[in-house]
Amino acid sequence: MTDAVRQAIVVIGWPLVASLTIGLVLEAAPQRIRRPARLLVHLAAAVAIVVTGLIVEADGDTTKGAWPWAAALALSICALLGYASSRDDDSKPMLVFLVPAILLLTIGLIYPALRTALLAFTNAAGEFNGVDNFVWMFTQQTALVTLANTIVWVILAPLLSTVIGLAYAVFIDKSRGEKIFKMLVFMPMAISFVGAGIIWKFMYAYRGPAQEQIGLINQLIVGVGGEPQQILQNTPWNTVALIIVMIWIQTGFAMTVLSAAIKGVPTEQIEAANLDGASPWQRFTNVTVPGIRSSLVVVVTTISIATLKVFDIVRTMTGGNFDTSVVANEMYTQAFRAGEPGRGAALALILFVLVLPIVIYNVRVLNQQKEIR
Repeated sequence: MTDAVRQAIVVIGWPLVASLTIGLVLEAAPQRIRRPARLLVHLAAAVAIVVTGLIVEADGDTTKGAWPWAAALALSICALLGYASSRDDDSKPMLVFLVPAILLLTIGLIYPALRTALLAFTNAAGEFNGVDNFVWMFTQQTALVTLANTIVWVILAPLLSTVIGLAYAVFIDKSRGEKIFKMLVFMPMAISFVGAGIIWKFMYAYRGPAQEQIGLINQLIVGVGGEPQQILQNTPWNTVALIIVMIWIQTGFAMTVLSAAIKGVPTEQIEAANLDGASPWQRFTNVTVPGIRSSLVVVVTTISIATLKVFDIVRTMTGGNFDTSVVANEMYTQAFRAGEPGRGAALALILFVLVLPIVIYNVRVLNQQKEIR
């Protein structure tokens, strides 16, 4: 048995055994006392795990990391689920199915998230350095350019993808070649981000003015009498060139979802608006858009989250050079290239903070739609 296993048994074992033993003793208590008492015992055991982990860490030469916190959080969640499921006989089977899921989430999500959060406050040597990584993020020119690029991505990519996809869905709705038109726009969705990046890197390829251009964009520029441009190196237009790749991929997704939503708008409403003398634009803004609002929220949210996490396109086409880096790419660069895992973890936390409001808003809108129905 290794020292790490022994330490894990010491930190987790005795609070867990003690809580289970007390829980068995509480079975003899009345129901009104048993449920809250058992919950308090398990929550106390979770606190004991954290305290024991801190004590063992203070006495030893190595840090224990985030696993005591993850174990305490998992025990707390299981205790809350047990408290909820013990309310009546119909709820008890819920715990049997939820506990394994909680354990898997602890290993695959909760522990890595806590470890990343702790790592964000350490330096390259693993020593605690407070908020230095976040100060670096908001003071260094490179990091500020990365954050600015991410904001530009989040504004342009979801907005343009949704607008173009919606316009395309409206124009081809009920047309003779609708299926073919949809297929053509949806095809880029079948291509990975890496594949799309390689394709568009050839599209943006540059050769000297005296040479024949192999990139389509520069060939068109030369064809109208212009000079070939190093598109992927000219700041800030290189960032816009990368965003175009994201729009090219995501427009098909937006078109597909919104086209299905448009077909779900009751024809009676459209006919009533038509009889009232509404123009096509008025029918679109006053009937179609309100009818597909929930689908619009889903599309914008999904594309926004995908845009915040974009890594493949930037890494494939520019490697983050020439002021094109975004948060996800810089996170990889700092953690695995520059040997600064703390800065990479801090960028990961910022990415989480940026995604969180979008998810919360999406959940609120969906709940409002559910209440209306």
